[in-house]
Amino acid sequence: MKEIKAIIQPQRLARLRSAFRQMQGFPGMTVSRAEGCGQHEGPEVGHGIRDELTEFSPKVRVEIVAPDEKVDEIVRLIHASAHTGLQGDGIVWVSDVVSLQRLRFE
Repeated sequence: MKEIKAIIQPQRLARLRSAFRQMQGFPGMTVSRAEGCGQHEGPEVGHGIRDELTEFSPKVRVEIVAPDEKVDEIVRLIHASAHTGLQGDGIVWVSDVVSLQRLRFE
């Protein structure tokens, strides 16, 4: 099992969700609002602490736990749906999942 996390532009979420709906065996996802900033080109300009805490852009965080055989397809769909070629498109990373237990009544 792997955990796939992506930070994407909010306006790309509907397109991503639509792509996942077309995927056979999609395991589901968790989506949350996020704010952040990426790496900046050029030297940082010193600002006050108020600027440091408010100069973030809105993002969406997508989290998916998937079987190993689905990971490449999911990452490709994220890239195809969220990539615009512009700075700030986002980031995707994959981590190992050591343990998973579903919480449901039986």
